[in-house]
Amino acid sequence: MDLFKSHNKDGSGSKDVAKERLKLVLVHDRVNVSSSFLEMIKGEIIKVISDYMEIDEENLDMKMTRIKREEDDALLPALVANIPIRRMKGSRR
Repeated sequence: MDLFKSHNKDGSGSKDVAKERLKLVLVHDRVNVSSSFLEMIKGEIIKVISDYMEIDEENLDMKMTRIKREEDDALLPALVANIPIRRMKGSRR
């Protein structure tokens, strides 16, 4: 799954898609991380999590953003992931 692909599920226009892509590019530039490096991280995270649970990779959303640190309001890069879980492995539920 490419980080720059947009799944236009909510029917938003191409303007919104372009705006979101631009935000991603700007964040990547600010944290000096290439999209291929982020894809590598994403693959490693999926590999580790998959040992413990079955996840919905098609609906997985992972992106770089910036968050404000409480102590001094500095903006810090953050990797944010929304990983839908289908079921836990080894669980008897």
